[in-house]
Amino acid sequence: INASAIGFYGTSLDQIFDETSPGGEDFLAKLCKNWEEAASQKPFFTRLVILRIGIVLGVNGGALGKMLPIFKVGLGGPIGDGQQWMSWIHIDDLCELITNAVKDKKYNGVFNAVAPEAIRMKDFTKTLANCLNRPNLIPVPAATLKLLIGDGAQLVLQGQKVQSLKLKNNFFNFKYPNLRIALSGLTKK
Repeated sequence: INASAIGFYGTSLDQIFDETSPGGEDFLAKLCKNWEEAASQKPFFTRLVILRIGIVLGVNGGALGKMLPIFKVGLGGPIGDGQQWMSWIHIDDLCELITNAVKDKKYNGVFNAVAPEAIRMKDFTKTLANCLNRPNLIPVPAATLKLLIGDGAQLVLQGQKVQSLKLKNNFFNFKYPNLRIALSGLTKK
């Protein structure tokens, strides 16, 4: 099992990426390509599953872990103009997917580890604020984000809409197929 990232595809405000889409040309895309190329050097008789993982939602870190304290005190809001896509997966679904990939030989090759529902940033922050019964008023300007996280801001500000045709075709059952269900459980913890 190789953990890669949907950053493989680069960013786009309007393109939809799936497992057959070509890789991007930015730094993160090239890093993912190199990482996956190294994984492909595995022994001939070994099955390889490459999981291109989206934004993982869990309370103990990652994007949501950083956003929760801000939203809980009522200071949350969309990042940039809010139009960028977020392709995400609940931590429990990711763990189940990894377990399935280890056990089931039908898992082979590249899989986008993302929930069936990509969402725009403005809708993500609105849903998060709703689940916490807090306002969604204070946007984070693009310039501020660039100052805070530098080149990594590009991925957050431009986003990407990624889907997984292979998970759909392999009948993977998401416990958290939509954002409201995922965030409702995570914000209660």
